[in-house]
Amino acid sequence: MSILHPHKLSRRERQIMDIVYERGQATAAEVQAALPEPPGYSAVRAMLAILVGKKLLKIEEAGPRYLYHPTQPRQQAGRSAIQKVVQTFFAGSVENAVAALLEGGDARLSDAEVARLQELIKQNRPGGKTP
Repeated sequence: MSILHPHKLSRRERQIMDIVYERGQATAAEVQAALPEPPGYSAVRAMLAILVGKKLLKIEEAGPRYLYHPTQPRQQAGRSAIQKVVQTFFAGSVENAVAALLEGGDARLSDAEVARLQELIKQNRPGGKTP
């Protein structure tokens, strides 16, 4: 889910969430202008209302227009989505999920990334320090 939430999102909803996250906030007109092959304005407003209903966006009245904001930071939303993927596809095994990412052949980690991952693993081992 774009990365993001237990709710299932359509391709368009993911695109809209990406636009709002990228901008921090957006009006319906801004979302429409940023969408590839954009639907009509009314359809964009309807999709934004759905995302508000799913509690992924909140709405703020700003004079004659409405601004849409994410309800949670992108990193937190991504973390929730990853947790759902690990539970659904890897039976809760973080090891299997990480192995699947690394064994795919496309993953190339820098020395700094390896060091950061090693530190996170150390912190999350039994008896390890926690941040």
